[in-house]
Formats: sequence, C-alpha cells, structure tokens
Amino acid sequence: SLDSPASIARSRIMFAVRAVRPLARAAPAVRAFSEAPAASVMTLNFSLPHMNIYADKTVDRVIIPGAEGVYGVTAGHTPIVSQLKPGVVEIVHEAAGEAEKYFVSGGFALTHDTSVTVSFGTTPLHLAPSTSSKPAHWCAGAAVVIRRRQ
Repeated sequence: SLDSPASIARSRIMFAVRAVRPLARAAPAVRAFSEAPAASVMTLNFSLPHMNIYADKTVDRVIIPGAEGVYGVTAGHTPIVSQLKPGVVEIVHEAAGEAEKYFVSGGFALTHDTSVTVSFGTTPLHLAPSTSSKPAHWCAGAAVVIRRRQ
C-alpha cells in the first residue's frame, strides 16, 4: 500500500536523491593536496605479538612480499594495508647499504607516509649473507643460508 512505512521511507529517500543530484553535477571535482612537506625519513616497526625486532628504527626502504605482489616502501609512500604472503622482507638501513633479509611465513604490513609496521605471528628466519662467519644452517632444498634472529 502507498501509506505503509516502507513506502513512505522510500519516497523520502527518492525525494532527497532528486534534490541533491543537481548539486552534485554542478560542483566541480577538486583534488586537495596536503600543505605538509614530503616525508624524508621513514621508521620501521618490525614485530611479533610478544616482542619487537625493530621499534621506530630509521630505514631507507623496505621491500615487502604482499599478497598481491612484492612492493617497496620509501618515505612518502601512499598509505596501504597489505596481507603478507610467505617470502622475504628486505630492510635497507642506508641508501647505499646491503639489505637485511628475513623470511616471513605471513602477516600484515601497515604503511603510512612516514612509517611502516610489519607484524607476523611466527619468528622470522634471518637470512645470513653467504660470506657470514656466524653460525648458520642450510635450508634443505634451497641455496640460501638461514639463521634465527634471537
């Protein structure tokens, strides 16, 4: 019936849509940019549920194995939340330095313009350079040296 509560609510919504539609067409699309200067430093939070490996550590960039693909994060990166797939997280502390590598079995990465937080549920395996003199174990079936970070 035309006097039912659902019918009355529907007609009110349609009236509101018709009233607003011309305003939406007339307003030009405006893209706003922040007046803040671009970020030049990025901090890393690399953590397990019970401990931090790095907390507010200044880094140059981080390479993350996202579920949709591997991507790099530097200062000023667009904010993004990403699920991690099993893979290697690379942490570059200095622009010209060698990457510190960790194998993670999964987790999440939360990226902001000045920071990235990588959280995972199991202890990551620290991938040691092949020239390392520190104790290491060979991963069966892989040509990479790994050791646990304590």
